[in-house]
Amino acid sequence: MIRFTENASLLPYNTFGLKAQAALLVEYDHEDDLPHIFQDPRVKGKPFLHVGQGSNLLFTADYPGVILHGNIKGIKFQGTTDDEQMVEIGAGETWDSICDWAAIRGFMGIENLSGIPGEVGAAAVQNIGAYGAEFKDVCVAVAVYDVVQNKHFIIGVEECRYGYRTSIFKDPEFKSRFIVTSVLLRLRTKGLFNIEYGNIKAALLERGYSLQQKDQHTSRRKPAPVTRPITLTAMRETILAIRSAKLPDPAVYGNAGSFFKNPVVRILKYRALSSQYPNMPCYQVLNAKGEADPEWVKIPAGWLIEHSGCTSRRVGDAAVYPKQCLVLVNMGKAKAEEVVQLSRIIVETVKDRFDVQLEPEVNFI
Repeated sequence: MIRFTENASLLPYNTFGLKAQAALLVEYDHEDDLPHIFQDPRVKGKPFLHVGQGSNLLFTADYPGVILHGNIKGIKFQGTTDDEQMVEIGAGETWDSICDWAAIRGFMGIENLSGIPGEVGAAAVQNIGAYGAEFKDVCVAVAVYDVVQNKHFIIGVEECRYGYRTSIFKDPEFKSRFIVTSVLLRLRTKGLFNIEYGNIKAALLERGYSLQQKDQHTSRRKPAPVTRPITLTAMRETILAIRSAKLPDPAVYGNAGSFFKNPVVRILKYRALSSQYPNMPCYQVLNAKGEADPEWVKIPAGWLIEHSGCTSRRVGDAAVYPKQCLVLVNMGKAKAEEVVQLSRIIVETVKDRFDVQLEPEVNFI
């Protein structure tokens, strides 16, 4: 079913809670609706933007064209081996509900991505990541509708050009051409959990879990007795607890999660900075083979913002969130221009202090 709404409010489609309207909103339920939508005279030839839940968008004004939102649901098993499960998931499914679904059924690989807001289609576009995991790590292929050629086809993960918070779907040449309709993921049924990133180990210990892991699916030996071995559900609950402790609920304070990307700098640049700031942390940058890049590292944007003195910055009702300075929040009645101004102040302040350029992770529309 296809639904057309003129002068539609975009409040349901942006988690910042900013008021904006679309000249036309088109909602659909099936991938086969897309050819009909783009042949409709109300849509044909008009500028358009496809959105999910808007957890990575900042509408700076009303949108004069067509906003599209898909509600393609469904989970299909597409193949099983002794240690893997292939799953096709509709682009309109909520990402965290898929993380929950996988954890309940014992499918590993996306538990560290629990709690990330948005839909599955947006996860494929953004290459979402958290706590040492990224969407590309489990992606096999992405199904898309090509607006230009008016056909559906499959793009393999290598062709998706996944990088840090980017993909082919964000390329100017393709972002108004390809619409994600489903994704094919490879989830594991065996293996160890990724507990090396950030404060995951500390959080697990605090919750009473042992850090000694054993792939109990592959070992026939009786595991050593532990009080509480790490389980898939325990990992998901721990990740959710870490996130909720520092990230605001959009229903309380409108926000788009992490507003800035962690800047990637040459290791020589980092060494020069760390000689001035010995406590400055960094993370490895992985190349296409999953190996540490010897020339580049990532510096946490939150650390740069905090140590440039921006933790209490505020412009109107747009403010830096006190518990996590990487997040900008709507304190109630923020205007888009206030959020934009605040973000520019932070970028300029960090640049002046560290000579490092921050880039927004949020898309300005």
